[in-house]
Amino acid sequence: MRWKLFLLLLVLVTVNYIDRGSISVALPIIQKEFNLSPELVGLLLSAFFWTYALMQVPVGWLIDRFGPRKVVTASCVGWGAATAASGMAGGFLSMFIARMGIGVTEAGIMPAGGKLNAIWMHSKERGRGATILDAGAPLGAGVGGILITWLIAAAGGWRAAFVIAGVATVLLGIATWWYLRDHPRQHRGVNEAEAEYIEASHRAEDEAAGMTKGEARRALLPYLKFRSFWAMCFGWLGFNGVFYGLLTWGPLYLSQAKGFDLKTIGWSTFVIFGAGFVGEILGGLLADRLRSKGYGANLVMRSLLGASSVVVAAGLVGVTIVADPIAAVVLLSVVLFFLRWVGLFWSIPATLGGRTNAGVLGGAMNFSGNIAGFVTPIAVGLIVGATGGYTWALLYFVGSAIVMGASVLTLDYSKRLPV
Repeated sequence: MRWKLFLLLLVLVTVNYIDRGSISVALPIIQKEFNLSPELVGLLLSAFFWTYALMQVPVGWLIDRFGPRKVVTASCVGWGAATAASGMAGGFLSMFIARMGIGVTEAGIMPAGGKLNAIWMHSKERGRGATILDAGAPLGAGVGGILITWLIAAAGGWRAAFVIAGVATVLLGIATWWYLRDHPRQHRGVNEAEAEYIEASHRAEDEAAGMTKGEARRALLPYLKFRSFWAMCFGWLGFNGVFYGLLTWGPLYLSQAKGFDLKTIGWSTFVIFGAGFVGEILGGLLADRLRSKGYGANLVMRSLLGASSVVVAAGLVGVTIVADPIAAVVLLSVVLFFLRWVGLFWSIPATLGGRTNAGVLGGAMNFSGNIAGFVTPIAVGLIVGATGGYTWALLYFVGSAIVMGASVLTLDYSKRLPV
């Protein structure tokens, strides 16, 4: 049942990214309809991330206090309604407000997934749990490129497409409440053997951390004095500087710099982010396989994530050099394949904070990452507006990859922090 539950989380995160990324796919049309400059496009793309980031720590606390099931359900229903509302926007301001609403309501999904990874997964399976959860991001970005493009064509415009996507998300939220449970023993599909298998891992973790009970102090501030906490936050910041940059500006880059039409943008986005989905799943399998062979957590994580950072930075430099559109798509696919290995970070809140504080630590990590979410679209808009091209924007992504690489090599993945 734990794997079925994480497949549900994969679906939820996929729909999450289809809805949040839908504006990027439709942006060439929306930009013309609303007559937006590059600077206003950047501001509009950042609207989601302002509220999404600011809600991370509060929603992480709510998850630890009330459990992930309630937060995930409310989040899903809320962002579906906000997505439908964005299809009714009459101009820049109303679209900006709707996107802020999507940011508020989507905030709970990823920290809740990190909490469920801590509660439902054996410690040796959390690499796969983390990447199954996080793989919904590239899958949603890739599938969304085709699905939203198709919906726009089938529904006769981007507005109807957004409303349909929003209604479907609300229905998914209702189904989630029916199926999801906070703890394995609360789920009627979990037998005694599976429950004991998970709980035995939890007891071993608690003993290794010197705890007689499965509880620590519920708090965030004590973690601020630890290097690994900050490495976690800056690693996710650098990662999202690359990922959100490509997610928000990628379709417009393919349209303006490479001359792609809407249909070609949809398929190219599918290929690029589909490569990220495959890479993330394989990265999780590889990490857990190496751990099961007895390699230490630091050796496995630093080797895999350090190598991925080097490939990402080199690939982005390559994109600035090549002129051929197909070569650019191939290089971006390689970048996403290795970039998404860093989805392993969603196992870190459970490692550093245990089951008690996995929600608030996941919220803090995602808050840091989504600072890049609202800064990057604006920065890219200013760069493109000032230079008339995308070369310096891509080099901005290279800088983010360097921050990511330094952080993944600094973090200690081997022990829970003494809080």
